Amino acid sequence: MTISDKDILFLGDCIREAAQAEIMPRFRNLGVADIAEKTSAIDLVTEADLLAEKRITAMLRERFPSALIVGEEAYEADKSVVPALADAELAFVIDPIDGTFNFAGGFPVFGTILAVAVKGETVAGIIHDPVLGDTLSAIKGAGTYLNRKDGQSTRLKVADAIDLSQMVGGISWGHMDEPDRSRIAANMSKVRMTFSFNCSAYEYWMVASGKMHFIGHSKLMPWDHLAGVLAHQEAGGHTAKFDGSPYRPGEISGGIISAPDRESWQIIRREIVGI
Repeated sequence: MTISDKDILFLGDCIREAAQAEIMPRFRNLGVADIAEKTSAIDLVTEADLLAEKRITAMLRERFPSALIVGEEAYEADKSVVPALADAELAFVIDPIDGTFNFAGGFPVFGTILAVAVKGETVAGIIHDPVLGDTLSAIKGAGTYLNRKDGQSTRLKVADAIDLSQMVGGISWGHMDEPDRSRIAANMSKVRMTFSFNCSAYEYWMVASGKMHFIGHSKLMPWDHLAGVLAHQEAGGHTAKFDGSPYRPGEISGGIISAPDRESWQIIRREIVGI
């Protein structure tokens, strides 16, 4: 199964349509009843998440009726869909609103993510900013591009490798257990500046465009990472799990680091993650 250029354009239209129809009309307009907790007070789902995912899923089903579709919200009803990504002939992975905590709080740092996997390999990824209307797109072997709402397109490149003390980055230690949590938080004092967006869409956007040198996560749900990892790699970066192995569709554990190159990745694993 292959994905054509026309298919990629269609996928971009899908997420932009969902953003315009379901997400932005509800941004800063949610009532208390429109927001619910999933696993904790910082793990939320809103009416916009559910309706955007439903709309995107329906459009994908119409064009690709036999494809596996894995949505973050639908996953709660059927968790077998994630392991199935490892072998699916064609699969789409949707995060309707990545950064729901930010979205629910009225903070304009969130995105819609769509990844395409073929036989256990991520072949395309799209990250859309509903607020700005800009879209980051990556196709395996063809680079990563930032497509502005006004039609401008720029090929992205990761930051150059520099000394750890001058790096800007972030490790999402919020989902980690002790002692990893405290160790990594303390080790981040070794870098020049650290950020936490609580939004994988923005983190991968920043690291793929060279605005940040590295990011890292312990929790590897596919809707958060498949598209972003491909975008980072196609922009020239090195991404691998904590043990050095590549991150593949269907995997949800092992931790991950994205850095400018392999040597930088090794420094961050040793000096920041501490393994």
